Amino acid sequence: MHITVNVDGVRHADEVEPRTLLVHYLRERLGKTGTVVGCDTSNCGACTVHLDGHSVKSCAMLAVQANGHEITTIEGLARDGKLHPVQEAFHANHALQCGFCTPGMIMQAIDLLADDPNPDDESVRKGLEGNLCRCTGYQNIVRAVQDAAHRMRPGAGPEVEQVSETTAQVHHPVGGE
Repeated sequence: MHITVNVDGVRHADEVEPRTLLVHYLRERLGKTGTVVGCDTSNCGACTVHLDGHSVKSCAMLAVQANGHEITTIEGLARDGKLHPVQEAFHANHALQCGFCTPGMIMQAIDLLADDPNPDDESVRKGLEGNLCRCTGYQNIVRAVQDAAHRMRPGAGPEVEQVSETTAQVHHPVGGE
């Protein structure tokens, strides 16, 4: 089947097998190896990417379902050689050990912060529920998400990276209004 997708700001038109998972298309066809295959059952969240600005587990979605959509991977977050504020916060707060879950955690954290720009500990833990880390006790991950929220508050950092009250309250489900 023919698909056209915009991945990390680049348009791709490809022929894919109808049963190709989005995670395999991203990794094998486009070389987006930061999107990792963890469990292949959508339980771990390591393969989380954004589809039209909202997190999805790419191992639970077919590439053909992404046809016509905008996809952002972990590789698409940095701008002009500068890490995204969530990436910076994960680094600054030592929110990783082996790093395997980190791309999915970061992608989920960005979606969480778009919905709740000032989460407390419980909200962060709940917002990251579908993403597993086998190495840490999660406390540094929670701390990193809260640090990122602070970095992204209105008036903090570059304007393009700031979360506004309007942005935080608008949430459109994938495929609907």
